[in-house]
Amino acid sequence: MSRKKNKSKGQRGVAAALATFQGDSMAIDSEVTSLQNSTAPTDGELTSTTISAGLKRPCPEDDHEDGGGWQTIENGRPVKKLKKIPGQESKRYPGIHFSTQARLFSKINVSSLRDLILYIFADGPAPQWVSVKHRPEFRKIVAIMVPGLDEAMFKNGLDFSAYTGPTLDQAISGGGAPDPDEYYPRELKKELLPEVLQPFADMFPHLWPVKAPGDDKYGKLHSPMPAMLTAPLPKSKGTGIQPVSEPHGWKNQRTRITEFLATNEELMEHGFPVHPAMLNPGEKKDKFKDPEGWVHTRVENLEDGKVPEGEVQQGSVTAGREVYALDCEMCMTGEAEYSLTRISLVSWDGSVVLDELVKPDKPIIDYVTRFSGITKEMIDPINTTLKDIQARLLDILGPRSILLGHSLDSDLKALKLAHPFIVDTSLLFPHPRGLPLKQSLKYLAQKFLNREVQKGGGTNAGHDSIEDAKTCLDLVKRKCEKGKAWGAGESQGENLFKRLARAGTAYRSTAGPEATGGAPVGKSSAAVDWGDVSRSAGNAATVTISCKSDAEVEAGILRAVKGDPDGLEVPGGGVDFVWARMRELEALRGWWNRNKLVPEDAGGPPALTDGDKKEEEEEQEDAASPLETCLKTLGERLKRIYDNLPPCTAFIVYTGTGDPREMSRLQAMQAQFKKEYNTPGSKWDQLSVQWTDREDQALRRALKVARSGIGFIGVK
Repeated sequence: MSRKKNKSKGQRGVAAALATFQGDSMAIDSEVTSLQNSTAPTDGELTSTTISAGLKRPCPEDDHEDGGGWQTIENGRPVKKLKKIPGQESKRYPGIHFSTQARLFSKINVSSLRDLILYIFADGPAPQWVSVKHRPEFRKIVAIMVPGLDEAMFKNGLDFSAYTGPTLDQAISGGGAPDPDEYYPRELKKELLPEVLQPFADMFPHLWPVKAPGDDKYGKLHSPMPAMLTAPLPKSKGTGIQPVSEPHGWKNQRTRITEFLATNEELMEHGFPVHPAMLNPGEKKDKFKDPEGWVHTRVENLEDGKVPEGEVQQGSVTAGREVYALDCEMCMTGEAEYSLTRISLVSWDGSVVLDELVKPDKPIIDYVTRFSGITKEMIDPINTTLKDIQARLLDILGPRSILLGHSLDSDLKALKLAHPFIVDTSLLFPHPRGLPLKQSLKYLAQKFLNREVQKGGGTNAGHDSIEDAKTCLDLVKRKCEKGKAWGAGESQGENLFKRLARAGTAYRSTAGPEATGGAPVGKSSAAVDWGDVSRSAGNAATVTISCKSDAEVEAGILRAVKGDPDGLEVPGGGVDFVWARMRELEALRGWWNRNKLVPEDAGGPPALTDGDKKEEEEEQEDAASPLETCLKTLGERLKRIYDNLPPCTAFIVYTGTGDPREMSRLQAMQAQFKKEYNTPGSKWDQLSVQWTDREDQALRRALKVARSGIGFIGVK
């Protein structure tokens, strides 16, 4: 009996315990239900997917530290919950700070800003010029390119109605050893700024001098777009060339080969032989005479090459033209003198039209077999001369013929032949750093055709001119099938948007305990720009937003940051990284060269109608200072964007370049000089423009102005 009583008491105790547990469980279920029915949680709050085993209230210390909330229990042990977005007074709030102790010995450049983005969000190296605090806490990054700003604008008391730009002395400082005053950031004090630019002091602590990409030796300013939107390949990926990949949603746009013909200006700039059809009607064209030993194809006028639409087969990318790929091999016949030793001509269908060895008029002193593939034994029995080849080419090439090749100017100079219709793959796929650098044909074949060519380079086998000609042919065919934008954003690196998607890193504070120490989860991105963004490097972004005004750019940025309510185009909660460009200030100041861009080009300006031009002139007459009005609008626009950014967002504004107007004027003058100087029969003292050491030095000074950009870095 005693045992039964004891057992009965034990059963009653278990039953009581179960009742208590069930009551607690019901309370927990009630709490869970209320949480699930509530609005979407913020970072650090409990979601329905985190409920696994049980929940308990955190201790008072946790309430004090993190502001309350539930804590997940797994296997009887508490698991730390996701941290909430820290308040600005929190010790773990992210920041980007400059100190005089930083390792800064020269101006930062545009790629420095790109590397800062890669460090915060991906696998980039830590910057030495700023200190990044609490990197895991950054939620978003917004970078906006605003050409048209310069440092001289940020001087108090500036008369914007008379302001045209910084003087050479303002833009160029120092001539000896680098001075910290030249490259250290300038502190922004609101009371010392012009009223229209005072919002910058509310957003940023410093103004940074930023050097634009360029080449001082050759007087070239490179585009800041590839410098920001192309990331260097990480060492871990090795030196292998990654084949081009098409972005999501890519659509081919079949394009006629005539769209890729080099213009007269491009031919002149790149040193192609001058054909009389390229000259304007007048005395120079009438008196044109080929240099001794040279010939030109039988083309009277450029219009003779156009084929009537009725004769063009529908859908044909050749547009009724005869297309030939040309490649030559040369051997040395003197110091720095090369002569033709082999020519290969391939038609559009890939058949070999001409493949001949040629014996130079002068003795060969070096066969450079490792490149040319030519040997003494091959040339000795040959009787074909350069004149024989010229005669055959003049019979083949006519007004409707197009020559294509790689760095074709060298081949035409070896042939001593001029032809006005040229498609050059070194121009179709330019080097990201600009001239005089060019992409090699070997690289282009690997990148865009996934093909290995010139395997004999550096050996006795040398290059094969037929193989090279067919490679150029296939590159152009692929470009015609895909469209102008194909390969436009590719260079010797990795697209920034692709890098963030591939190597974007999340941390414990944003992705949970499994991301402790950093986890490669990929980062979403958006490109917001004028024109058709899908036809630029921005086409690799998760979201592309094309605009026609800065107001649309502002709206696009905020949409990308916050996301669409339905999440169909822009993910809910917005993307992680936004790159954008505002261009109205650039256009107002004349930095935007409308003559160099066609309206349909990516990012190109809208075509101005006569009404638009009249309206612009009236606005400039009525407004006391159009520049001041534009700067005021810009400052307000940037401040609205800043105010709407979520906490823990890095905010970067940069100009990309300095004032390029004087540099552009001098470069146009230099190009005109080269065009006239290279025209056969011209006399130096009769040229319409002169280019001496004086003009050359002026160009170098103007280039320094053009490379003197500025930038701003802050954290919301």
